[in-house]
Amino acid sequence: MNPNKPILLVEDDLVDQMTVKRSLKELNVSNRLVIANNGEEALFYLNDEKYQKPAIILLDINMPRMNGLEFLEIVKNDDELKKVPVIVLSTSKADSDRIDSFNLGVAGYMVKPVDYKKFVDVIKTIHMYWKLSELPE
Repeated sequence: MNPNKPILLVEDDLVDQMTVKRSLKELNVSNRLVIANNGEEALFYLNDEKYQKPAIILLDINMPRMNGLEFLEIVKNDDELKKVPVIVLSTSKADSDRIDSFNLGVAGYMVKPVDYKKFVDVIKTIHMYWKLSELPE
């Protein structure tokens, strides 16, 4: 993962936002974290040319205004935005959410653990995978 590009977290829950932020800090991830509270805010960020495109998007499914699946449908139908890897990070264990997410082109689907140490392990796994992946610029 390009350390100069931000990570976009699309998450409405303040506790989960802080947990991701704390996990990244604990893992010494140098990427700046940008937080959008819902899909609409995330699209505004992604479509504003003054902001750098993220290295990766961490996406919650259940959010107000525009949920994760609605956001994914828009992003994956955009020729520029569809190149940004999206990992779903959700509490939803529903098969339909997983199937819909993969049908819309996510790179992965992780269920948020309740236990902080396990949450850090999930973030570490995501970070290591994308750190080692060879992505086109």
